Amino acid sequence: MPHRANAMQTSFELTTSGPGLYEFSGAVTDWLAGQGDGLLTLFVRHSSCSLLVQENADSDVQRDLKAFLARLVPPADHPSMRYLTHVLEGPDDMPAHIRAALLPVSLSIPVADGKPLLGTWQGIYLFEHRDRPHRRRVAAHFS
Repeated sequence: MPHRANAMQTSFELTTSGPGLYEFSGAVTDWLAGQGDGLLTLFVRHSSCSLLVQENADSDVQRDLKAFLARLVPPADHPSMRYLTHVLEGPDDMPAHIRAALLPVSLSIPVADGKPLLGTWQGIYLFEHRDRPHRRRVAAHFS
């Protein structure tokens, strides 16, 4: 494995249009092109969304994940969520924070010959938990 004297850093900006999974594997792969072996670390700089490595071949997987989390952590105005006190930013806000607490906000992905070592059907996703559109930033570090 070649030694890397310098680390590389960048940030990816993703625009979301509401809850769901937004794949950005292509942008990550393009950024890593031509690099050697190492470890990629991704970190989302927000507290109401998450990062996932997930299947990218069948959109039913993403739809089912979104439905499962909505069922597991419903909006704050749902009767089962009456105990919540952080409700000033809307019924989607505190549930989004809970979902982000349950799912990863950072990922470590090995890289070989400048390519992330993802499985055949895996992609890198930002999982938006808020209802309205957002601009999300993901910090990336490769060394």
